[in-house]
Parts: sequence; C-alpha cells; structure tokens
Amino acid sequence: LQEHNQGYGSHSARDVVKAAVSDRFPRIPRQLTSLDDYRKWIDGYDTGIRYADMHCGMILDELKRQGVLEDTAILISADHGENQGELNIYGDHHTACSITARVPFIIRWPGLPAGRADSGFHYQADVAATVLELVGAEIPAIWDGESFARALKEGSEEGREFLVASNCAWTCQRCVRWGDWLFMRTYHDGLKDLPPKMLFDVADDPHLTRDFSAERPEVVNEALAKLEDWHTEMMSTSDSEVDPLWNVIREGGPYHVRGSLNRYCEHLRKTGRGHHADALLARHEHWMT
Repeated sequence: LQEHNQGYGSHSARDVVKAAVSDRFPRIPRQLTSLDDYRKWIDGYDTGIRYADMHCGMILDELKRQGVLEDTAILISADHGENQGELNIYGDHHTACSITARVPFIIRWPGLPAGRADSGFHYQADVAATVLELVGAEIPAIWDGESFARALKEGSEEGREFLVASNCAWTCQRCVRWGDWLFMRTYHDGLKDLPPKMLFDVADDPHLTRDFSAERPEVVNEALAKLEDWHTEMMSTSDSEVDPLWNVIREGGPYHVRGSLNRYCEHLRKTGRGHHADALLARHEHWMT
C-alpha cells in the first residue's frame, strides 16, 4: 500500500486494510536505527520479491492451463538492482556497481536447454540481440548488443571480457567488472562518502565491504586501461563529441541531488553529524549549492 492510500474513501477503511496487510506481511520501516530495524527492512524487501515471484507463478500456471506453456518464450529481467547497505546505501540504486547494475535474467525458450546458470558477462543490449537471432531476425549493424544465442543453444558460456556500467542519476560513476574484480570510478559522489577510486573482490566480498584500491594498484591500472579502451570505442561511434556523463556534471551534477547541498548539510548538523557536513562543503561548495 502506498503511504497516502488515496484510493480509499475513508480513513477507517484504509486503516483496516493497512492493519490486515501488516499482519500478514512484514513492512519496511521508515527509519533504520538498529539491527532489528534492518532485519525488518530486509524482510520487507523479501516480501516484495515474494510478491513478484508469486505473480510470475500465476502467469506460468495460466499458460499451462491454456496448454501453451511449452510453446511460449518467457524472459524475466529488471531495470536495476538495489543496494541494501552496500556502500552505506539502503533501498536505492545510487551507484555504478555490481549491486545496482546486476539484474536478474531468466529465460525459458522452446527448444533451448534448461536448468543451468550462465556466469558469462552480458549487457541488457545483448539480450535484445539474442532474441532477434533466436527468432531468425537480422541484428542491425548499428547496435552495440552482441548475441549469445549460440551459447544458449549449446548450453555453454560465451560472454564479454569485461563490462562497463554507469550511473548519472544519484552519482556520476562508472564501474568495470571483469573476472572477480569490480573497479569503481567516482566523478561526482552525489553527496555521499565515496572516494574517487574503489576496488573490490566480488567473489570473496559480494557486499563490497573491503576496498583493495590502495593494496592492488596494478589491478586498478588494469581497470583504468579497460575503462579508457571502452570510452574510446564508445566515443568513436557516438554522434556527440561530449561524453553524456560530463554533460550531467556540467549541468550541475546528478539530477536527484542538484540544489540539495545546503539543505542536506543543515540536516546533518541538526542530527549531530556536522563533521560530515564540513567534509561535503569542502568538496562541493565551490560549484554546487
């Protein structure tokens, strides 16, 4: 239920419905002040996952009832992931990292092998190219997407050497994901405590708690080289001579934090976190208000 419950005709009816739902399903708390709050937060998020899973099951059951399930191509994905404490961000998608940029991809296609997990690196654009090849259509030459239909047909893994993801809504960041490594380059921190460079081993540390950038400079250099190669390729095929990320920065920074510096610093001071306000002002006051 949405907080305001605008669809209900009276407060009493609204409260009855809210109470009934709260009894059955955990709800996400508005403020996290303890580990118990965090457990409730995760339980509430898992409730949303359960809700989506239940409705996917209802669709599959209906397709089966109609006798067309085995002839139906089914793809399940999403638009982004969600930080649940990683990098000190809760319940949102503020960063370019393996948490925000990782999305589910489940495919059931008539004639394709089933029951396996593919650990190859793919972009969402690769999914579109793959679908075109699977239906026998031609992939436009201008597309960046690369089909992995052959890997799906053979039950093998066939992905990219590395991936680059960007975020310009809440921060201005890019990440490089390859092997077990995730490198993050922060161009604008979005009023968060994010250093310019971070390096994580996502195999041993999937929740991004240990930054290896100072300990492994050779891996950081490898990541920077990959990022430069990717950027050169992208700009060589772009109609613009300006990287869109730098357009965002020149326009005033990430859209959702523009004009928030003074207000946010005031909030930090009122809640006993003035040292964080001082640090933010030192980084941003010269060009952002």
